Amino acid sequence: MPNNPTKKRTTPRYLTLSRLHFARPHFEGFIRWLEARNYTKATISMLTIYFGHWTDWMHGAGYNLGTIHNGYAASVPAFRGKPKYYLPLRSGALFVLFLEEQGIVEPQPKPPSPSERWLILGEFRDWMIRNRGVTDSSLDTYQNILVHLVHALGEMPEAYSAYAIREFVLARATTHGQAHAKMTVTATRAFLRFLVATGRSPSGLELSIPKFAGWKLAPLPDFLNDEDIARIVAACDGETRLRDRSVILFLVRLGLRGSEVANLEFDHIDWRNGRIAIKGGKSRREEWLPLPQEVGEALLAYLDRGRPTLATPRVFVTAQNPMRPMSRFAVNCLVQAALDRAGIQSGRRGSHLLRHSAATAMLRHGVNLAGVGAVLRHRSLSTTMQYAKVDFALLREIARPWAGEAAC
Repeated sequence: MPNNPTKKRTTPRYLTLSRLHFARPHFEGFIRWLEARNYTKATISMLTIYFGHWTDWMHGAGYNLGTIHNGYAASVPAFRGKPKYYLPLRSGALFVLFLEEQGIVEPQPKPPSPSERWLILGEFRDWMIRNRGVTDSSLDTYQNILVHLVHALGEMPEAYSAYAIREFVLARATTHGQAHAKMTVTATRAFLRFLVATGRSPSGLELSIPKFAGWKLAPLPDFLNDEDIARIVAACDGETRLRDRSVILFLVRLGLRGSEVANLEFDHIDWRNGRIAIKGGKSRREEWLPLPQEVGEALLAYLDRGRPTLATPRVFVTAQNPMRPMSRFAVNCLVQAALDRAGIQSGRRGSHLLRHSAATAMLRHGVNLAGVGAVLRHRSLSTTMQYAKVDFALLREIARPWAGEAAC
C-alpha cells in the first residue's frame, strides 16, 4: 500500500508500536500532551524512542498500568548506571504524570517531607529562618544530614550524649569527602544550638563535635585571568547568544552566584538609579549593587531582542522548549558551554568559577579585601579570604625586595 503523504506520522521512526505494550492505547494522547507543553519535535522523538526502552523493561518485569507507580520506582535502579539512563526514566516519569493528569491512574500520595515526618526538624527549620535568616537551599542541605542524625540518635534530644554525637559526625566523615564532613559539622552544630536555645538540651554539647582541617591549608582555587574572561565573554557574541552574554557578564563583573542570577526578577532592577537588588542568595537580606554600563547594555539587548514572551517575573528563561525560568543548574550549564566554546580548560566548570574570577580580578586591579567583600556581600572578612586567596604571582608583583638585598 503506498504511503499517504498527507497523513501525519505519530510514531517515531525507530519506535514500533509493539514495544509500547500496556502504554499503546495512550501513546498518541501522550504525544499530544507533550506537544501542548511546547516540547519540540526533536525532543519528543528522542523521548519516545527511549520510552520504548522503558516500556519494554516494565513489560518484561511484569508491570502494567495498575502497578505503574511501583514499576517506575523499580525501574530507577534498573536503568541507573547504563548509558543515557536518565532518558528512559525521564520519558517514563512524564508518561506517569500524563496518566495522572488525565485521570487514567490515581496520583500517588506525596510522601511526607522530613520536616513533616520528624516534627523536631520542622521546628528547627522554622527557628533557623526566624532567628538566623538561613535560606531554604541551605536548610535543605542541613536537613539531608540531620535526617540521619535523628534516625541514628532518636527523636528525644534530652537523651543525646556527647559520645553519640561525636561518633555520628566521625562516622559520616569517614564515609564521605571533606566538604561533606565540614557540612555535617555545620549542620549538627546549628541543630544543637537550636536544642539549647529551646531548652531541649544542656549547653556545651556542641563542644563534642570534632573539628576538621580548614581552608587555610588548601590549594589555591581555580580562577580565570583577564585574558580568559575576555575570551568567555567573546564566546557569547552574536544575536543568538544575547542571554548568554548577559548572564556571563553578571557573573564576571558583579561576582553574583548562579542562584542569584537565576532568581533575578524585573522588579529587582532599578533602571533610573542604575542598580539591582540581590535576593535569593545565601542571605535573606535585600542588598543593592550598582549596574555597570556594560552589564546593563547586555541586559537591555537581551530583553529587547532575545527574550521570548513568557508570563514569569524572572528575567532569564531557557532558550528551548518547554521554556521556563532558568535554574541555577541551567546557569551552570550555560557557563560550561561558554567555557567549551572559548576553549578554556579548568578544573572547576560552574558559575562559581566566574564568581571567584571576579573577586581575583578585583584584587589584581587594586581593590582591597574589604571592597571585594562588599561586592560579594560577605558578612566577614575571613569569608572573603576564602574566595580571594592571593597567589604568589600577585605577591611577587607587588612585594619589595628585602632590606639590604638586591632585587633578583
